[in-house]
Amino acid sequence: MADNLKQELHKLSNRLEAAKRKLQAAHERADQPIIDKFNEEIAGLEKRIHSIRGTQTRQLGKQGQDLKQMKFRRALTKAEQADMGKLKKSVRGLVVVHPMTKLGKEMGLTEVTGFAMKPF
Repeated sequence: MADNLKQELHKLSNRLEAAKRKLQAAHERADQPIIDKFNEEIAGLEKRIHSIRGTQTRQLGKQGQDLKQMKFRRALTKAEQADMGKLKKSVRGLVVVHPMTKLGKEMGLTEVTGFAMKPF
């Protein structure tokens, strides 16, 4: 779902940039009907982009809340981070969140943190 939103946001952003370029060209030609058309299109695209960004923010917040409800969480050591495959095999259901990702920033993490339902 997040990938679909990301792809749609990218497509809409590209369409918005193209419409803005065409609007600028219409302004240079002083073509009022075309200017009006692109102003409407730009307003619609900006509204849809804003809506998608709001949806993404809500999804990140929900995902963060789901992780915070897991019983066990702790920062991962450098050795554990180096051999992540072994760690994930030993702890089923482990979710690792890096502080530089959108989710990590949303949660306010300062170091790589693991979340799981059982101790690790």
